[in-house]
Amino acid sequence: MRLTRLILPGLLAGCFCGTAGAADWLQWGYDQTHTGNNVDETTISADNVAQLTRRYQTTISSNANVAPVFASAIETPAGTKDLLFVTSQNGRLTAFDAADGTVVWSANTTGTSPTESAPAIDPNRQFVYGYGIDGKVHKYQIGDGTEITTGGWPQIATLKPSVEKGASAIAWGISAGTTYLYVVNNGYVGDGGDYQGHLTTVNLTTGTQTVFNTLCSDITIHMILNGQSGTNDCSSRQNGIWGRPGATFDPATDRVYITTGNGPYNADTGGLDWGDSVLALNPDGTGMGAGFPVDAYAPLDVDQLQGGDVDLGSASLTILKAPAGSIYPHIGVETGKDSRLHLINLDDMSGTGSPGPLGGAIEVIDVPVSEFWMKTQTATWVDTAGDGATWVFVGNGSGLSGLKLGLDLNVPFLQPTWTRSANATSTFIANGIIYHIGNCTGGNCLFARDPHTGDVLWTSPTLGGSIKWQSPILVNGALYVVAGTKLNRFDLGGSGVTHVVTPVAGPNGSIAPSTPQTVNDGSTAVFTVTPDAHYGIADVTGCGGSLVGNTYTTAPITADCTVSATFEALPTHVVTPSAGTGGSIAPDTPQTVDDGDTTTFTLTPDAHHAIDSVTGCGGTLEGDTYTTAAITADCTVTATFAISTHTVTPSAGAGGAITPDTPQAVDDGATTAFTLTAIPPFQVGTVSGCGGSLDGNTYTTGPITADCTVTATFSILDFVFGNGFDP
Repeated sequence: MRLTRLILPGLLAGCFCGTAGAADWLQWGYDQTHTGNNVDETTISADNVAQLTRRYQTTISSNANVAPVFASAIETPAGTKDLLFVTSQNGRLTAFDAADGTVVWSANTTGTSPTESAPAIDPNRQFVYGYGIDGKVHKYQIGDGTEITTGGWPQIATLKPSVEKGASAIAWGISAGTTYLYVVNNGYVGDGGDYQGHLTTVNLTTGTQTVFNTLCSDITIHMILNGQSGTNDCSSRQNGIWGRPGATFDPATDRVYITTGNGPYNADTGGLDWGDSVLALNPDGTGMGAGFPVDAYAPLDVDQLQGGDVDLGSASLTILKAPAGSIYPHIGVETGKDSRLHLINLDDMSGTGSPGPLGGAIEVIDVPVSEFWMKTQTATWVDTAGDGATWVFVGNGSGLSGLKLGLDLNVPFLQPTWTRSANATSTFIANGIIYHIGNCTGGNCLFARDPHTGDVLWTSPTLGGSIKWQSPILVNGALYVVAGTKLNRFDLGGSGVTHVVTPVAGPNGSIAPSTPQTVNDGSTAVFTVTPDAHYGIADVTGCGGSLVGNTYTTAPITADCTVSATFEALPTHVVTPSAGTGGSIAPDTPQTVDDGDTTTFTLTPDAHHAIDSVTGCGGTLEGDTYTTAAITADCTVTATFAISTHTVTPSAGAGGAITPDTPQAVDDGATTAFTLTAIPPFQVGTVSGCGGSLDGNTYTTGPITADCTVTATFSILDFVFGNGFDP
């Protein structure tokens, strides 16, 4: 035996189609074997997946940690609709209109403990089944939600709903023309509760049920609490069945498989406790009698798994398509919390020809990107357009891996091909693209990847809610995923589908463009809204849009709609200009100003004048322009002017005086005069400055246009004595 590999590739789709060209997703993992591969998808491809956009995000009644299921073209009281079904933790099963996310019908159950079980739609598309918080499986008419309460319905899934719950999906399989419903149980309090994992199988033709208990497996009815009197009291505890898909039915072997979690295993010594093992049962949920399953696989380290709380049954068995030439035609892969892959021969699971003995795997290998306590489900894909190889994809909190199924001397093995260090929920495949949820900036997003390389082809916007065990589905060109209380749909925006957006503007304004616009389904439209003078935008409505400034952007358009703009008169105020003598203001008449607007005035002084001050309306002056503040009430702008003055400064040298001898303020354009007085023996010499002239001892300036200085100098007189000689 090889001891080194594991995880799954692909197998049959088994889709039941509602109408021509339309597919369904009737149970977790798409088909009876839970491959997670929608082989009927053709709309979204590697060429256009990057064009996916969010059609809607709607709120559901409470948190839901499940994958939805889908049925196309269902008759409802509101007409024919594609329906999407989600079970919330509060026990409510809701049917959503897949087109727009609105609720078509919902049904409640009562109880105190939550459920995390995904619903299932029967292959005839007549009924949908949901696990209630009352410990029962309920049956509803698919189109209107009417509950069926005859023929043994609702079916008991546990006698102790406060201890045991349904955290795994409801599933079904078809054998010899009979459809069987499979319901598994686990516990509310992990390893501390009095629960025993078991499979309840319901014959959907007769309504009869069979119970296979994985602890005290000779007891064929539901267990009661330990300590209560009765033949269905089992002293062994736990051993829940935790895998997201629940039970897996394989038409090729005509068996149903369940994988158990932590709990005692003593079948190798003749006991009837089947902890941490994969069990094969008949389609009706029975074994070979005496409490023994038809076949079983338990790893060699089963005791270590139990002691370390590393449930083998954290995932469900995945059925693989064996390569041509394999000596084992029927194989499956099991992945547990220990992040090891167990490749199992489904025709002899223990390798001994009987259930009970330990070991017997074809090979056991570590997950290439390992994470202890892995709880996600593997998916499988057959590359029919390529080399025909079977692939297995494993995602966990540490990364994502792609493995190929090969042959070594006709013995199948799994060969790791690529890894990505990006966390991932359970993966699904459609039209050769892998989809999963993972962390992204701002929260959790959907990722689309190339199955041959793991390269990212598309990343969604954030999903808007918490993620635990949720997984997406893709059917008929649309991706659906639940995140906490948010249900999201992504599609190509309705390629080939258009809608008309009609703009309408009321009086006193306009909208552009003004003509009806043809818009691709899922796209948006943008309009510019312009009010007339003295009017503002009152409101813009329609098409789910929003207004920023005067730009209105619609929501993604999914139907014809109208954008309507209305306008309202703005409040106005009067700004009155006023100018004193010596200048003017323009405009000089009262101005009507819209509330919140500003206005400006130009100030012009007369000759020989300057702006003295401008006040009013909270404005500011820059040069000769006065701009008001935002006008919120009537107000006045007042301008005053003053004659311009300049300073004429007198200056006299030695030997005389100038009068006046202090600086003089002179109006612009005026003149002033100074008297010069010489002190003997001095006489007036020169006088200059300010463009003036001297007349006798009076100096008169020219017209004054700037500050200036008048400067006088004095000189000694020349004296002549009688002898004709100078002294």
